[in-house]
This record gives sequence, structure tokens and C-alpha cells, in this order.
Amino acid sequence: MAINFENALGIHQHTLGIRARRTEVLAGNISNADTPNYKARDIDFKDALQNAKSRSGVALTRTNEGHKFAQSFSMAQSGELFRMGNQPDTGDGNTVDLEVERNLFMKNSMEYQASLDFLNSKISSLRKAIKGQ
Repeated sequence: MAINFENALGIHQHTLGIRARRTEVLAGNISNADTPNYKARDIDFKDALQNAKSRSGVALTRTNEGHKFAQSFSMAQSGELFRMGNQPDTGDGNTVDLEVERNLFMKNSMEYQASLDFLNSKISSLRKAIKGQ
């Protein structure tokens, strides 16, 4: 009997990828805090998760039937948006607030770890089922 990983792992596989992408976006904001005219970015988690679950991306070509099926995931599907600044413009056009970015980065890191723990638990359960324990 074949295992359907989509059903077995639930949404945790999608949340992990979105959290990883959000970590990259927030790190980019922090590293560009002093870049003139840089606009802070963020990912709308709800929209990104909905897009990841429905994945209507472009199917990749398989050269052999033994290859796994995959789809591409464009940045337009990631839910990435510009964030409005909380502070007044300092004259350089930069909308990054370091305190906000650091707090969001820390919160996202904890949520990433929680998603990783849930996914690890699901995989552990699958291993036990396969071994018959």
C-alpha cells in the first residue's frame, strides 16, 4: 500500500517552506535597514499557505517515469508584499524599522521551530507505522 505524503504530513510541509521563505525576507529587511529607498517586505502567511496548498504552478517535465512529480513555485505565488512603515520617513525613503523586523524575525523563528517539531512528529509516527511498532 502506497503512502500519500500529502495526507500523511498535512499542512506542516507547506508551513515549513513558507516560514523558511519568510526568514529570508525578514533577514533581507534587517540587512537593508540603512539602504536608501529600500522598502520593507513581508509575506502574507495566510495567502502563501493557500497558494501552497492549491499549487497551480507550472508542472516540471519528467524525463523518466521514475522521477518524482514536482511543480515550480514563483515569487508571485509566495504572497510577498511591501510593508507600510510604522515610523515617519527619515528622508532616505527606507521603511525598515529594526525593532519591528527583529521581533518579527524572532517570532517567525519560533513558529518555524514549531512547524519543524510538528513535521518531525508526523515523520516519527510514519516510521513507527512502517516498522509495525
